[in-house]
Amino acid sequence: MTGQKTRPTGLAAIDREMARQHADAVASYQAAAEMAARAASSLKKTRRLLLLGMGGSHAVNRAVEPLYRALGIDAIALPLSEQLGQPLALEGRTIFVTSQSGESAEVVRWFDETGSVKETFGLTLEGNSFLAKAAPSLIGAGGTELAFAATRSLTVTFALHLAILAGLGEDSAAALAVLKSPPSVDIAAALSALANVETVVTSGRRLQGVAEALALGLTELSRRPCFSLEGGQLRHGPMEMLGPDIGVILFRGRDNTAGLVTAMIVSAVETGAPTVVFDASGEEPVAGAVTIRFEPASGLAAIFAMLPVAQRLMIAFAEARVENAGTPVRSTKITRSE
Repeated sequence: MTGQKTRPTGLAAIDREMARQHADAVASYQAAAEMAARAASSLKKTRRLLLLGMGGSHAVNRAVEPLYRALGIDAIALPLSEQLGQPLALEGRTIFVTSQSGESAEVVRWFDETGSVKETFGLTLEGNSFLAKAAPSLIGAGGTELAFAATRSLTVTFALHLAILAGLGEDSAAALAVLKSPPSVDIAAALSALANVETVVTSGRRLQGVAEALALGLTELSRRPCFSLEGGQLRHGPMEMLGPDIGVILFRGRDNTAGLVTAMIVSAVETGAPTVVFDASGEEPVAGAVTIRFEPASGLAAIFAMLPVAQRLMIAFAEARVENAGTPVRSTKITRSE
């Protein structure tokens, strides 16, 4: 007799979040217009942006950092814990504090210690949260994410940033089109390539924030020490770790860093490391790497195309290694202690 494997409860919860993330993201973009315009107005005045968050929220901040810079905004993303201990000056900056729950310990302490800071905006999924009450906030649709690893919360928060970027004059049409009609992409070859690796390192250049989000989710779900290094940082020494038991996942978009990512793909393949590429560059695939291809895109259009597929790979990778993947054993969904 053969039995069918029961889907772990934690992964089933993630499935439910992912199933609604595109619709919630579109609704978030539409509902956020008024507050997004206020945030954009602040940025037009200050031209300086400090993005604060923890965990997946920080990864989102890292991903949008270059998008604001491309519009002439002096943007920098810091973990909120770092800002608490080694603060940058706040004067003359617009500040975005991001927390999907709006209740993280660092968020509460930051407002307790700094008070009401001018030109501060929150980005959260919970309209009744501490953050939403502490600062004018863009509220994502669908309420708090319940599953452990961040999936829907990332996509929805990116949609809130899309609304702000639109307020700064960025054309949102391509990104919205992806949200409304997400690509269907097969991950079987990529999953097979990573079947026997001990761990994974993710990397990108302009898409480094997405790589960091994936590494965080891989670590949380598979309980393996997966981590992320920006492409230049990976090149400067850590290449020593690469080999057949270390998987490499790279992100390549249609931007001026694509050539550097291509060079890293070639180098990773040469080490014998199983290499997977999320590719929206429009460039030719590199021999020896498993390439997951998307329509040529950059910015949030590329992120919205790649992220859900990367999430599916992350989940499948973990399910193959952990019996109760998606159920945390040392963490909680909302981190209320430092």
